[in-house]
Amino acid sequence: MSATVQGKAVPGGAAGKINYSPYLVGVGMGVLSWFAFGVAHDPLGITTALSRVGAVAALPVIGADAVAQNSYWKPMPFSFDYGMIFLIGTMLGALVSSLVSGTFKIETVPEVWKHQFGGSVGKRFTWAFGGGAVIMFGARMAGGCTSGHAISGGLQLALSSWVFILVMFASALVTSAVMFRRK
Repeated sequence: MSATVQGKAVPGGAAGKINYSPYLVGVGMGVLSWFAFGVAHDPLGITTALSRVGAVAALPVIGADAVAQNSYWKPMPFSFDYGMIFLIGTMLGALVSSLVSGTFKIETVPEVWKHQFGGSVGKRFTWAFGGGAVIMFGARMAGGCTSGHAISGGLQLALSSWVFILVMFASALVTSAVMFRRK
């Protein structure tokens, strides 16, 4: 399997044993959403659980009192609930999927990135961390992440979620056009 950058094939991973159908995956996500609403009485979402993990990570740095009084973490104290199970399940599911499909590999600098920006691990990690911080900040400002808005909110036909989806895709197109422009 390879990706195409500027019309040139760039190796992007091993040919998998399983080719996941986007239609089947979409149906699976829909069924998972029904299960989440029906059993957990909660939509799919991951940023709240990730924020709770952040609060736990902040404990040794700023102390329990500071975390408990922080206006960001105060309304969502840590609990091992459905959101945390969903967070852990997402990571484990990705691992199992990559193992089953034969595409698992440890890679510090993906080939597509290396082709466009060079092989610096520090540069790659800096950009990945910065991008992750920006998207996490945006998700918390929007009141939900991609799974919360695009999947759960989209299924409920929430206008705010559809606006989020349009802005997310437009931002992705602009970002990729800028990052992978021809030199």
